[in-house]
Order: sequence, then structure tokens, then C-alpha cells
Amino acid sequence: MEYTIIGILLMIIMLLYFKVADKFNIIDKPNQRSSHSEITLRGGGIIFWFSALLYFVQHFQNNYFFFTGITLVSLVSFWDDIQNLSNKIRISVHFISITLIFYDLGLFNLVPVLGVIIAYVLAIGLINAYNFMDGINGITGLYTLVVMGSLLYVNTKIQLFTDGNFIKYAMIASLVFLFFNYRKKAKCFAGDVGSIAIAFWIIYLVLKLILITNSVIWLLFLAIYGVDAICTILHRLYLKQNIFEAHRLHLYQVLSNEYKIQHRLVSLYYALAQIVISVLVIYFYQKVQDLILFVFIITPLLLVYTLKFYLLNKNNLKVNI
Repeated sequence: MEYTIIGILLMIIMLLYFKVADKFNIIDKPNQRSSHSEITLRGGGIIFWFSALLYFVQHFQNNYFFFTGITLVSLVSFWDDIQNLSNKIRISVHFISITLIFYDLGLFNLVPVLGVIIAYVLAIGLINAYNFMDGINGITGLYTLVVMGSLLYVNTKIQLFTDGNFIKYAMIASLVFLFFNYRKKAKCFAGDVGSIAIAFWIIYLVLKLILITNSVIWLLFLAIYGVDAICTILHRLYLKQNIFEAHRLHLYQVLSNEYKIQHRLVSLYYALAQIVISVLVIYFYQKVQDLILFVFIITPLLLVYTLKFYLLNKNNLKVNI
């Protein structure tokens, strides 16, 4: 289908979903740990599943494992958006869905057992990290555009590893979602169904690229989210908190909630920072060793993250945790 038609279809689907969400009261109510202050429709990120569906009906002969996986994680996430589920159920479904794409990509035959275990940990961790980072207007949509755009460039200019439309459909869905979300007063939030579905999509593509190029450097396309999410988890473990409970300790939350920087600006800063990193990864690919490039990029990000502790201590801020 033409991209314009896909965009129009997704826009219509989103508007129809708003009516359903409004009728069945699928909303996000703010609390003291939220980054917003008004009741907003939740689950707008279901648009990513519908985008995957539109692609699947045109390529069902070789896309059923991925589509089955993203359908499973979307269903359990949407259910969780409506009525909280236990972490055991969610993680179990994530595990099954990840297994499907591992099988589809032939990971079990290409990687030793230890490598498979590490892949499971990384994949499930990245899915949940992407979900943790979905906390302010625009951040999921903009960051997804940057990641998918980076993958599309690699697919076009460096290494063909998938159908370009498979990436573009996710980007179109992101643009449609941003139209309603990247506002001072968002029309809707992504919800778990959105952040987890698109994270699953990204993981599938990144893993496929890693296997084809035999290089893990492409994980750096998720460097900004990765550093913020992992460092915040470590911080919360140090504070002996339940890492699955809501909080306001991510760097982006401190900037937007405690220092009152406009949410859309913080989201834009994160996206721009990831663009810079993606450009560096693409430029230095096969020019320097993977480990050196990882250290070169991650070290400054860790230093930037420590800014959070300076900001908190500077004004003696007590964050709701």
C-alpha cells in the first residue's frame, strides 16, 4: 500500500479507538508519581499493533512468527492497561513472544546456550526498559522515530537485512501517534500496549541486524534509553525499592517534573541525543572495534546521568518514590 493510505488508515483507526476508550473509560488517572496532571485516554499506542497488522496482511507468508509475538505482548499489555496483571503473567508472555522471534531468526541454531540466555535477558530487559521510559509526552514517539530511522538508514545504505516497508510502517505509526501525543495536553498516552509493542518490534529488527552483521554495536541505537533505564534500576535497587512500581527517579522525570522543563523539550533532547549517537555508530562501524565504540559512547552518557544526583542534591529535592 502507499504510505499515505497507510497513514490515513491508521489515523482513522486511532480516532475510532478514542471513541472506544472514551466509552469504556480506558483512561490514565494522574497520581503523585505521574508526570501529568490531567485525566487522559490510555492505550493510544495500540496503533503500533494495527500498523503491524496492516503489514502482516500483505506479507503473511513470512511474517507470522513476528506477528504472533507482537499480538501476544500487545494483548497482555492492553489487558494490563485496563486491569493490572501480575508481573509473572506479563513476563511469561514476553518470554513466549521472544521465543517465537528467536525461532524465526534461527537464534537457537546460530548462538551457543550461554548466548541464548544472554539474549533472553537483554530482550526482556529492553522491552521493560522501553516501557519504563514512556513517561512524558512525545518521548516514545520521537525516540522510536530516531531508532527506526537509524535502522532504515543502515538497511538502505550499509546492510540490507529486512524489507524496508517493515521499518517504514512502524515510523508511520509513530508519526500518527505523535500527532495526538506530542502536545502540551496530550490527546492520548501510549500505555503499556504501545511502549511494549514497539519495543518488541525494535528488538526484532536490532537482533536480526546483529545476527546478519555479526556485530552487537547496533544495540547502541538504544543507548540513551538503556543508560537511563539501567542506571535508574540500579539506583532504585540501592534504595531497596520495588523496581516494578511507579516512581519519578529517571533523569527525564527529574528534568521534567522536578525542574519543570517542558515535557516536549525533554523528549526532544532525548531524541536529538540519540540521533548524535546513532550517527557516531554508523560512522565508526567497522572502523573501530565494537568494545572501544561501546566505551567511547557509554562513558559520557554515564557521566551525564550523574547530573541527576547533582540536580537532586543541589536543591535538596525529595522525589516521590
